[in-house]
Amino acid sequence: MSLMGMDVGSTGAKAVVFDREGNAIAECYREYRPQYPNPGWQELDAEQAWAMISEIIKEANLKAKSDPVTALAASAMGESMVFLDGKGKQVHNAILNFDSRTIAQAEWWEAEVGKERIFQITGMPLYFIHSINKIMWIRDERPEAYAMLRKCLCFEDFVYYKLGVEPVIDYSLAARTMAFDVTKKEWSDEMIGLAGIERSFFPEAAPSGTVIGEVNPQIAAELGFKKGVKVVTGGHDQPSTALGAGIVESGIAVDGIGTVECITPAFDKPLLTKSMLDQNYCIYPHTAPGLYCTVAFNFTGGSLLKWYRDNFGCEEKQQAEEEGRDVYDVIIDAAADGPSPILILPHFTTSGTPYFDAKAKGAVVGLTTGTTRAEFVKAILEGVSFEIKNNIEILASNGVQIKELRATGGGSKSPRWLQIKADIYGRPVASLNVNEAGCLGCAALAGAATGEFSSIGEALDGMLEVVRVFEPDPARNALYEERFQLYRAIYPSLCELHHRM
Repeated sequence: MSLMGMDVGSTGAKAVVFDREGNAIAECYREYRPQYPNPGWQELDAEQAWAMISEIIKEANLKAKSDPVTALAASAMGESMVFLDGKGKQVHNAILNFDSRTIAQAEWWEAEVGKERIFQITGMPLYFIHSINKIMWIRDERPEAYAMLRKCLCFEDFVYYKLGVEPVIDYSLAARTMAFDVTKKEWSDEMIGLAGIERSFFPEAAPSGTVIGEVNPQIAAELGFKKGVKVVTGGHDQPSTALGAGIVESGIAVDGIGTVECITPAFDKPLLTKSMLDQNYCIYPHTAPGLYCTVAFNFTGGSLLKWYRDNFGCEEKQQAEEEGRDVYDVIIDAAADGPSPILILPHFTTSGTPYFDAKAKGAVVGLTTGTTRAEFVKAILEGVSFEIKNNIEILASNGVQIKELRATGGGSKSPRWLQIKADIYGRPVASLNVNEAGCLGCAALAGAATGEFSSIGEALDGMLEVVRVFEPDPARNALYEERFQLYRAIYPSLCELHHRM
């Protein structure tokens, strides 16, 4: 028995096959090529994406031939939307999550309905990225395509559709459309009616971990599956990652340290408060049964280290090549000891929560002619972590307490960075036996849904392991608390200047 977890992102997709103990027996990835037809626009040929997804499924099945897959589930990026006619053909390229063409539609919602009402229904702070705006844009700007439109699918349910199963979307990804009632856990007739679009466009919604069918026998043969492989609802990528990291109770959160850094805590009821709305924190169903979650993130996460590598890291790249090491390990290991004397505001690709400031810029504060490369690198690691700590503190003031974090993603491979994070957060940070936690979360959902495990809890107990816990050092934490108070003053001090720039 093995289980396949898939993750469909905006630039590529991966499939991982796990055994019952959580060992990855096959792991495959392919990139596809988004299109940028106009400034700020991001599109994807969904058929091209499916061709890449088909390849990773075939390759994963071949590698796992000795232990065939019995069930699968998929996670996917939020907000991105596929537009199909009645025969399943695209009427327009898929519009990806951060495509900015829908600003006018978001402005319409604010003027006609208001942020507060939208949040109370959908749990989503009003933003242009949400899928319902994309459908409205097709209606307003591409009427010939809208006339042929019959199905609007996110990439989770699109994958199921291509596997020959009637498309079903899970609650967590449905919520990212801004057309879903997160309290009633059903499509919102009010939001869909206000948008002036067809209710029939949306697929059925079901909880994560619901068996929705089997892979079509002909398609199964083409992709290397045996007969009878069960298809199970997965989830939005962030709560799927949280599930795969074992975030199934309040008080802990996953810290996904990738290009974008995102923390996802869990709680047991929808916190649809004005304060959460004002701070731009969404509220929506978790992939773990009966729980809700939010996401707090910084768009400039690990990408800031990549920026340093590409522009200033020539020596580190050469050293890494000579020593056969990862260049990021070389960069991080060379960071200064103790808190850096400079501070970096990591808004190099705008800000995330709580500001949602599209005009935000990065800043380096406190430079002198005595500043060293080692201090600059340390300030990068600290700045990204201070930004997440700011979100942790704001969430705590809203009743979302985070006592422990579990790290995933590329940054989780660095013990030194995890120790820095623990010292800054003042909370333990754990590393896990798996980096692809989103795929593991989906595999656990598939296993529990099909009876391979008695519950999600049993699945995670068997597949997930905490490898190491980094405890905060009290002395370093005290120093970082002082630096953090200075850090929090940077954004409000520079906000007006950055907007003028």
